[in-house]
Parts: sequence; C-alpha cells; structure tokens
Amino acid sequence: MSVVILDFGSQFTRLITRRFRELGAYSVILPGSASLERIQQENPQGIVLSGGPSSVYDEHAPKPAPGVLELDIPVLGVCYGMQYLAQQAGGDVQRAGKREYGKADLTEYSGDLFQGIQGEFVAWMSHSDSVTQLPKGYEVCAKTEDTPVTGIQNSQTKRYGVQFHPEVVHTPKGGQLLANFLDICGVERDWNAEHIVDELVADVQKQVGNGKVLLAISGGVDSSTLALLLAKAVGDRLTAVFIDHGLLRLGEREQVEAALRPLGVNLITVDAREQFLGELKGVDDPEQKRKIIGREFIRAFERETAQLGSFDFLAQGTLYPDVIESAGGPHSDKSGAANIKSHHNVGGLPEDLKFKLVEPFRTLFKDEVREIARLLGLPEHIRMRHPFPGPGLAIRCLGEVSEEKLDILRRVDDIFISGLREFGLYDGCSQALAVLTPIRSVGVMGDERTYSYTAALRAVTTDDFMTAEWARLPYDFLATMSNRIVNQVHEINRVVYDITGKPPATIEWE
Repeated sequence: MSVVILDFGSQFTRLITRRFRELGAYSVILPGSASLERIQQENPQGIVLSGGPSSVYDEHAPKPAPGVLELDIPVLGVCYGMQYLAQQAGGDVQRAGKREYGKADLTEYSGDLFQGIQGEFVAWMSHSDSVTQLPKGYEVCAKTEDTPVTGIQNSQTKRYGVQFHPEVVHTPKGGQLLANFLDICGVERDWNAEHIVDELVADVQKQVGNGKVLLAISGGVDSSTLALLLAKAVGDRLTAVFIDHGLLRLGEREQVEAALRPLGVNLITVDAREQFLGELKGVDDPEQKRKIIGREFIRAFERETAQLGSFDFLAQGTLYPDVIESAGGPHSDKSGAANIKSHHNVGGLPEDLKFKLVEPFRTLFKDEVREIARLLGLPEHIRMRHPFPGPGLAIRCLGEVSEEKLDILRRVDDIFISGLREFGLYDGCSQALAVLTPIRSVGVMGDERTYSYTAALRAVTTDDFMTAEWARLPYDFLATMSNRIVNQVHEINRVVYDITGKPPATIEWE
C-alpha cells in the first residue's frame, strides 16, 4: 500500500514523498504521464498531483493518463495539480491578476484537509494562475487575501486541491494537512529508516550482482555513509578512492584519511591536483567548471582502475537535491523540471563513461542520509559535518581558478568554519561557506591604500536543502570574523555576509 505522487515538474515534488515518509507512510514518485497500469502496480491508496511550471490551459500541458482520476481513491492536487483537478472537472483557470510568491496567510480555512488545525495558517505560494470558477460539486475550503480560491474540495468524490505547497518547511502546518490526507486515504504508518536501509542494500545487491565497485569518496557524510552501506551490501568487492583535485579546504586531505581509515574503509588517495588545475586554467564559466571537474573525476578513476584492476561499477553519493537542480529527477524526461545548475556528478559526466553508475542515495535528502549514517554507526563528527560540493572550492572561487586564489579562499574558509565551531554556532547552521569574489575595492590598512579582494560569507539553515533561510548569525560574531579575516588574510580588505534565501538564490554561489 502506498501513496503515488505524479510528477509534473515541480522543484518540490520529492519533498511531498519525503513528508509522507516522515509521517510513516510509504510513497513513491512516478512520471506525471505514467500509465494507469503502472500506477496500479503500486497498489495506491491515494494519489497526489504535483505542482509544475506549466499552465493547464497550454496546448501541451502535462496531464495524467486516461483512467487515473476515475480510480476510486482520494486525490490531492498541489498548485498545478489543483488547477488541473478544477479544469478537468469543468472549472476555469486563468492567469492571476496578481501573482503570489512566498509566504501568505490563509484568511479562512475549513474542511477535511484542515481537520484539527487551529490558529494562524501560513502557506508558501508560488503561482501565476488561479482557479476563477469552481467545478460542480466542489467548494472552497481555503482563501488568502489575494487568492479567493486557495483550496478546494469535493468530499463526496474525495478530490482535494491546494494552491500552496504544504510540503515545504515554509508552510509550518503543512505536515498536519498532509497527515490528514493520509487519514482520508487510510494509509498505514509503518515506514521508517530501517526499511530504507534494507531496501537500499537489496537494491545494490540486485544491481551489482558479483561485480566490483569503485567508490568516489570525499570524506563527507554522503560518501562516508555510502562506503558503510556498500560494505554491508558487497563486502570486499568495494574499493574507495579519494581524489585530491587541489580544490579542497585547508588540511582536508589529511582529515579525510584520518577519519575513514580507522573505520576499516579500504581507502586509496590519488593526487590529481596538477591535472584538475591544468584543465580549469582560463575557465570562468561556472557550468563549464562543473562539467570539466565531473569529466576529470571520471578520467582520474579510469586511470586508477588501470592499476587497481577491473571494476564494473562507479558509486557516487549523489543526493536528490543535486538531481532535481540539474533537472535530472527520476522522471526528468517527462517531468518538465527546469535546470537550475548542473552538478558535477549529475550533468557533468561524460557520455563515454566506462562504468555503470551506482547511486543508492539518488532519491534521498541530506537528513535521510544522516539518519541512515546513524543506523550504520558512522561517528557523529562525520555524520553531522556540513555538506561540501564535489567541485570543491572551484565553485566558491568566482571566475577563473588559480593556486593563488585557492590559497586565499582556503585561509578565509578556515577562519570562518573554525570560528563557527569556536562560538558554538556550527551545529546551528546546515551549511556554511566562504566565497572569494572577483570584486576588488579600495581600503586602508596601516595608513596605506589597499586595492584587494572582497570575501563573502554565507550560512544557511534548512531541513532538506531544497529551500533554505540565511542563518541569523550574531552581529558580534560576524564582526569578529571580519576582523580576523582582514587581519590574517592580507589579500582581503572587505568582508560581506550573504542574507539571501533559497529561493531565489541557490546555496552555493556557482
């Protein structure tokens, strides 16, 4: 028994599945165009129509397969999904007079989906179309000041729709709304992390068979957890290789080796700094940098396997936010999701890849991986480490990458991260980073004129890395970091702090 989410291209589709799993209900994502037969294979007790970038009145707007909405099970439409429900039942959807984006307060709400919810209801909106005429049998169950039809329901047919996104953290009571939908569907709540681990191990064993696996490892929580999972699944047929691409943080190579080898991981370190920096010379476009790094990672592994022996599979700790930002979701060919940026291990892999990919975490979020890490016994200091991108400092050094700029950035980053730990702020941030900008500005140091780089600091808080808020770090702490950076890193004379959320920004600057 499950809840099936039909994906019409929303950046948040995977969050719906994640929320249901948090509530203990098994759920799966299928393409919006999945056949009725394919959907019925999942034995669904409920269906969710996701949001998406299309308008329902467009000629080629996506829609579910014939017969799906005739199933005698509850259906919840979210954003685009609600508009489709309304239109197909005889309602009207038109371009809204005023677009809603961001947080909005429901001025009224009632009905089955809002059962037991009281007080203020803040909803996250992202729409430019609205339902302007209700279909027969439906009633309005939620309103905002700018959108008189924010929620609809037909209790008799158990068809429901909300214009907002209950799955994102910016809709604080959205989880209770989704729990109410599960109650309407009668779904059992027996899904947990242990199920995920068992399923992943079985999936890896089925995919790999008797093959040998080469693991691309960075020492972060994703690849470290993957090392433990793969060891559980394939044993000594796993070899973990750490590529030092010259884009690491200060002392990181030594830290990786010291952290993983005591855990029994068969770790081989490859020095490829000259290779990577040579290929990146003269390149300032961030997409090109990511693709070059992805390509060179594979080439480095191919060279290594020539010495280590034959491998059948390459394993990577790719997470779902990486995939969806690269418009490479489970059903990207049919979802219509927009490409935000390519990730080196998603959009940057060469077409002539000599390995078969193993990516067990491709449908998981960071917090889910951390829970798996806890179950597998990964030490806490590794489990709770902030994410660090595969392209490393190359995408935090804006413009062309050079040894000089990387050296500057490493020192700035080390001061900032060490400071967060010193002041007890590290664990309160989901991710923190320093960026070396190409901006130079005039300053004065020691009664002399300077014309030096500007460094940007960024810290965010998030549950899922699909959306994020900038971390409200204390002013005194930021002042201390600024003073330390300009005093200890003489190439920097100005420090700024990024106060932009995601969206509209991404967490990384490139």
